[in-house]
Amino acid sequence: MLRTVNRVLLALLGLGLFALGGGVLLGALDLQRHWDFGMPGWWPFRGPDDVVLGAWGRTRWRDEGWWWPTVIAALAVLLALLLWWLLAQRRHRLDNVLVDSEDGVPTRLNGRTLEKVIEEEAEALEGVSRAHVRLTGRRTAPAARVRLLLEPHADPTGTLGRLTGETLAHARDSAGLDRLPAKVRLREARHRAARTA
Repeated sequence: MLRTVNRVLLALLGLGLFALGGGVLLGALDLQRHWDFGMPGWWPFRGPDDVVLGAWGRTRWRDEGWWWPTVIAALAVLLALLLWWLLAQRRHRLDNVLVDSEDGVPTRLNGRTLEKVIEEEAEALEGVSRAHVRLTGRRTAPAARVRLLLEPHADPTGTLGRLTGETLAHARDSAGLDRLPAKVRLREARHRAARTA
């Protein structure tokens, strides 16, 4: 769905910019006179000396009471739409993963369940205080984003090796995936010093 919305919005934006740029180019190169064709009466670019927005166009509604509230409201709506579009680009959590059940019919595995299993197995590793896993990507080719909170005494290299060689390998094999790429972020847990009396 998001991919379709992105393509439609980018196509409309591209067509609009292409039409506007072509119109400005027609006027700037004076192609209407050279090729002997006319433009509609409302078209602002008639020759190389025309500007995109003349003085009359810039000041026409300045004294009207509705002008500035309308401009501000339109810009606020545009900003809200652009922020929504930007936030929609974030990779969302996979609802389910398609698993090959070897009978010709793919089976759906709940993505949250697989995340939970990976988290629990990662938290069982020595030196891991807490784990958070999020599955992204496509249902047929998921990827994992793993965040580990390590105890101060943990060995980051050994923990990372066991996570990739055991925990993620178990998840990949149990889901019947060919590969399960992962981005792992390690952070050290900070403990407050205890005050003794």
